[in-house]
Amino acid sequence: MEKLVKIQEKLAKKIDLNYKLQKVEIVAGCDVAYKEEKAIACVVMFDISTFSVVDVVFHHEKVSFAYIAGFLAFREAPVIINAIAKLKRFPDVFIFDGHGIAHPEKMGLATHTGILIDQPSIGCAKSILTGNFSEPDMKRGSYSLITDEKEVIGAAVRTKNAVKPVFVSTGHKIDLQKSIEIILYCTTGKFRIPEPLRLAHILAGERKRRGSCCGKFFLYPFLSSTYHTLKQMKT
Repeated sequence: MEKLVKIQEKLAKKIDLNYKLQKVEIVAGCDVAYKEEKAIACVVMFDISTFSVVDVVFHHEKVSFAYIAGFLAFREAPVIINAIAKLKRFPDVFIFDGHGIAHPEKMGLATHTGILIDQPSIGCAKSILTGNFSEPDMKRGSYSLITDEKEVIGAAVRTKNAVKPVFVSTGHKIDLQKSIEIILYCTTGKFRIPEPLRLAHILAGERKRRGSCCGKFFLYPFLSSTYHTLKQMKT
């Protein structure tokens, strides 16, 4: 454990929370499913201007690190990075199913992985790990800040009316305000989870059930019909 904390402390010195992007068009959602001892990572490239899927990649490998609270990145970052390596191009921003700096060592999955790949990253988690917040208003788009000893480390963001918020925190190379804007832009109000991340979760689970036969031949008809509906909702 002590060795892992030292790695986190070393990486934390490289955190950059400044927003440098001129424009955000392509956002990638990253998620991991598990089948016995195998981890299955899925990365979905998503064009937020057309609200459509650009590409989907998978990577499978044996899990080499047990789940330990606070050290999720040591378990999931390797398989996610290997999936990212299969992309033809980097997106403008990555969204991870986990935390960024809203973490006891400021090294959640989004920050840890964002630093390793040196790309803008956002953490979007379903539950809070550390810090305090007040419930935001029940209307979609409302948010409240998450603080830790008066330091702002993230935000509880309402992505759907009257539904539990998601917990957004900056990972790397982006600021909190832009992170919140991107998460809200990637939701339609129908679902709580932003679309690139929600779809990565669905497709990783589908690959887990179907095995390697769940390739693009199967995926793209599904994506086309799904996102035709979502694009209509967005507009």
